Amino acid sequence: MFDSVVAPIVSLLNSILTPMLGIVGAVGALYCVILGVKYAKAEEPQDREKAKGALKNAIIGFVLIFVLILALKLLMPIMKQWVIDNGGVIS
Repeated sequence: MFDSVVAPIVSLLNSILTPMLGIVGAVGALYCVILGVKYAKAEEPQDREKAKGALKNAIIGFVLIFVLILALKLLMPIMKQWVIDNGGVIS
């Protein structure tokens, strides 16, 4: 019933989730290193606090993105089963 709509979405998600974990990890690490260098080079107290806040926000953001991608990856089988139980067919 929903197979023509769901199958391409499921295959797309399955194919991009694992690479996305690596990409998010690499970009997050690089960005945090850059912000860490800015924090270390900051001479004025307000610049130091600004860089510290940016670094904290970046870490929180990347951890949140990483957790959400991982949760989606882990929940894919459950979502596929739910679609199948409700009349859809996924190959």
